[in-house]
Amino acid sequence: MPMNIQVLSDHKLSAVVPLKPYSHVEKKDVELILVKDLNGVQYTSSSIIPAPDAFSHSATSPSGDQDREIWGKKLDFLLSVIGFAVDLANVWRFPYLCYKNGGGAFLIPYTLFLLIAGMPLFYMELALGQYNREGAATIWKICPVFKGVGYTVIVIALYVGFYYNVIIAWSLYYLYSSFTNELPWFRCGNVWNSPNCTDPQRANISCLGNGTMYSKCKNTPAAEFYERGMLHLHESEGIHDLGLPRWELSLCLVVVVFILYFSLWKGVKSSGKVVYITATMPYVVLFVLLIRGVTLPGAIDGIKAYLHIDFKQLNNPTVWIDAATQIFFSLGAGFGVLIAFASYNKFDNNCYRDAILTSTVNCVTSFFSGFAIFSVLGYMAYKHGVKIEEVATDGAGLVFIIYPEAISTLPGSTFWAIVFFIMLLTLGIDSSMGGMEAVITGLTDDFKFLKRNRKVFTFVIAFGTFLVALCCITNGGIYVVTLLDTYAAGTSILFGVLIEAIGVSWFYGVDRFGEDIERMMGFKPGLYWRLCWKFVSPAFLLFVVIASIVTAPGLKYDEYVFPPWSNAVGWIIAMSSMLFVPVYAIYKFFSIPGSFKQRLAYCITPEHEHHLVAEGSVRQFKKEHWLAI
Repeated sequence: MPMNIQVLSDHKLSAVVPLKPYSHVEKKDVELILVKDLNGVQYTSSSIIPAPDAFSHSATSPSGDQDREIWGKKLDFLLSVIGFAVDLANVWRFPYLCYKNGGGAFLIPYTLFLLIAGMPLFYMELALGQYNREGAATIWKICPVFKGVGYTVIVIALYVGFYYNVIIAWSLYYLYSSFTNELPWFRCGNVWNSPNCTDPQRANISCLGNGTMYSKCKNTPAAEFYERGMLHLHESEGIHDLGLPRWELSLCLVVVVFILYFSLWKGVKSSGKVVYITATMPYVVLFVLLIRGVTLPGAIDGIKAYLHIDFKQLNNPTVWIDAATQIFFSLGAGFGVLIAFASYNKFDNNCYRDAILTSTVNCVTSFFSGFAIFSVLGYMAYKHGVKIEEVATDGAGLVFIIYPEAISTLPGSTFWAIVFFIMLLTLGIDSSMGGMEAVITGLTDDFKFLKRNRKVFTFVIAFGTFLVALCCITNGGIYVVTLLDTYAAGTSILFGVLIEAIGVSWFYGVDRFGEDIERMMGFKPGLYWRLCWKFVSPAFLLFVVIASIVTAPGLKYDEYVFPPWSNAVGWIIAMSSMLFVPVYAIYKFFSIPGSFKQRLAYCITPEHEHHLVAEGSVRQFKKEHWLAI
């Protein structure tokens, strides 16, 4: 067996000495690196790497699961990441935020935060997952005391699945309801309509007469179909009066859960094929809707309103907070999804290029979708003779009330409705797939018996989310969705990613992380990325965490104000995930024998270097570790 031994001692590299091979033994190289007192830090590492070049980066992780499955094609991975990152918020939130916060001027803080925080965090998570080939929990073998962060993001991803699947079920319900000659939200006179239901033209007059913006008018056929026809919100007095699940939405939710299960049950081999449809379809539909939208009267006015530039808005701190939170949630860092997806890459995959490409595609998609949205909002404003701000809105009100109403007035409205809700369905499905894969990968990597029974475990997760989601499709289900959307993945996910960034950049070491990347791709991250990881991204996350707490309003749904106890429940939900961080850290510390210093050393030293703790050589106890960049 040819053996190449590299010895790095006293900062010098010895010659590589090839030994005579044995004919009956498989050819391998063994790389032994001995580092003695390098920058005041001592460590030793070794690994088996493919012949013949001991210096080439391997296609297999030096530390992770050697038998781990990989993506069938590189495109499977790219489409999965894009499909997860590009979700409903790209359509129903970014365009309105951009319009509200100075139009084109909003792109300045948005792009700034993308470059100094969004992309670095995106790149960091892809590199973490790819190098270690582990899920969100077991990846913390690089710094065991932080393993609680992995459980935090797994729990948050599970919480999000409880209500996000419900929104997908709404899209499916609308899609099914669109298969008719006349869309059911076109006019009044249906069984769900109230006596106050008013034709859109007359509703415009009545709403403006009492000072209500048209986008908030509750008596239009489209608004009543959403709140009375689908949600049956009029049958609930509040979050204390939920009622029973609606059977129509229950069937839609069953279909959504089955789609998710059969997309994920075989791992990335199956999910990697589904995204060829779910990740590409929204782009086809957005383009078609844009072409149709710009041909409508008033469309140009809508686009002008979307792109207008008001630099004075940049003096408003809210604009910067909105930009920071939007770039963070849009890219999807912190949910464990990027780590899980990247863990199925080949070890030498260029995740740097992937991070730049996919994060850019995500942000460009958000900007592009604004043209499709505001061209139709311009048409709505023209049709009702009002200003753009009267019809502009975000969230569910945009995609389930205003946009469907506009579609219902077009020739061939059935076709346009079907196309639009197929887009919403596919936008939601692949994002939900990503969240569920993060949960499955994170737990199966931690508990090997679950990995051996992945199909059964995937069913348990899918069925479990279905059962919990039933409370979200009751008469008062929208109140539960609002509560979960506010607290399940708000401050808690920001806190989780803040701790993650500190754990990687400070405790594990940004210099050592850079060496891991160099081993994968053959080049070390530039100074810009290392500075962002160590200083800028943690500072950005701390800013967003504080801003999210300070600016958090009380729970409301339109005019309904949630009772105080519901806010307490919301914070309990948020804390239930965040508490994994300190609780696990305390557990880890006291489960290790030894003195205080030894326990601390074992907690913050990568598992493969624990033998050095016994020798009294702890990298993190040296000043050079904390100063390294």
